[in-house]
Amino acid sequence: MAQFQPALQKVLAHEGGYGNDPNDPGGETYKGIARKMQGNWSGWAQIDQYKKQPGFPTSLEKDTALQSLIAKFYQLNFWNTINADQIVNQAVAESIFDFGVNVGVKKSAMLAQKVVGAAVDGSIGVHSLENLNAFNPDHFLAAFTIEKIAYYIDIIKKKPSSKVYFYGWVCRALEGYQA
Repeated sequence: MAQFQPALQKVLAHEGGYGNDPNDPGGETYKGIARKMQGNWSGWAQIDQYKKQPGFPTSLEKDTALQSLIAKFYQLNFWNTINADQIVNQAVAESIFDFGVNVGVKKSAMLAQKVVGAAVDGSIGVHSLENLNAFNPDHFLAAFTIEKIAYYIDIIKKKPSSKVYFYGWVCRALEGYQA
């Protein structure tokens, strides 16, 4: 069965550290947690305290309690939501998890369900897991990567200003393809 910690490390490598890009719809972010979308996350209070001290944002990395909050956030809100620990193939679980972090759990689940021929409802339950675990992992990763890139293209069609993120999104999608 898939393991959370290796998947988290890959997600965090994509998400980076602290940022406050005015063009990012999430606004201020730390390791992919966007203040505008997850404003109630308890880690924001700690980050706000660090902003008042020298060494910010580098100092955030040394706070083990904050790093633990980040791991719990991703495990509860993304990994557990897609039942990733019940997915047999690590690369498949990591790909669905990573895309869920990037675009939302429901969208990631829906595209995964579409690829494996499960009912597309955005919730990975028993039947979706059966289909995922029975599906050839290499074929899943290839098809899921294509679906992810098609989704990114749709975003740009609807919001052309998002084109600046396209290259990064595609690179991220291709890194999840390990066939």
